[in-house]
Amino acid sequence: MVEHRPWLTFITHAVLIMGCIIIAFPIYIAFVASSHTLDKITSTFPFLPGKQLLENYSRALMVGSKDVGATAGSMMLNSLIMALGITFGKIFISLLAAFAIVYFRFRLRMFFFWLIFITLMLPVEVRILPTYEVASDLKLLDSYSGLIFPLIASATATFLFRQFFMTVPDELCEAHRIDGGGPIRFFFDILLPMSRTSIAALFVILFIYGWNQYLWPLLITSDERFYTILIGIKQMLAVGEGQAEWNVIMASAMLAMIPPVLVVIFMQKQFVKGMTETEK
Repeated sequence: MVEHRPWLTFITHAVLIMGCIIIAFPIYIAFVASSHTLDKITSTFPFLPGKQLLENYSRALMVGSKDVGATAGSMMLNSLIMALGITFGKIFISLLAAFAIVYFRFRLRMFFFWLIFITLMLPVEVRILPTYEVASDLKLLDSYSGLIFPLIASATATFLFRQFFMTVPDELCEAHRIDGGGPIRFFFDILLPMSRTSIAALFVILFIYGWNQYLWPLLITSDERFYTILIGIKQMLAVGEGQAEWNVIMASAMLAMIPPVLVVIFMQKQFVKGMTETEK
């Protein structure tokens, strides 16, 4: 039984409110900077929103910064294509891999599973040089294929789907076989609908993972047409001794936060259900 202590409740809420303020303050500063002119920001930084909000955001979306030859709109589209490609690719491949490991009996089945699982110790940062060399040999530089395919495998998703498939009663598979259904039909008619909550939870995680990729797009792209939004913001800051357009940069940064925030908001219930649901 939890005791009712008003002073403890007050301290708890005060700590939570202070934490929210600390987290939200940088976002508020970026929003304020995105609503003023460059002269206003560099002279005396204001702490209230200005009147240049629509102008700065429309410039970031349609015109872009003078230091980058791509607009925030085109770079966000590249980030969206990359994030969705990585997300759907990881989920599709992981579903098939987990299905094969659980429901097919072949030699060295567990060996291949653990081989996949061991790749968790080899993130992109560790294998960046050989991955880049393979992408270069396959002519994948400056392309959507180069942005997506090297990051499309996921040992974590394979492991999670495998654990879920192992909880599915064997009677379902036997009943489906008696009805004359094959493995592919069993996968699409039975397993895939039952996995929708897990797929939704992984979709949120993998989309944010793909959207926030920085190192790999930085190496794989040199053509501004394939810049992602994070690479574009970094290039806006690389002005040397020149003056960075902070109003456009902050507007681009605020725009870059919108897609992952929307994904989390609209898929929050499915995400929580997929992470906590135990009875399938």
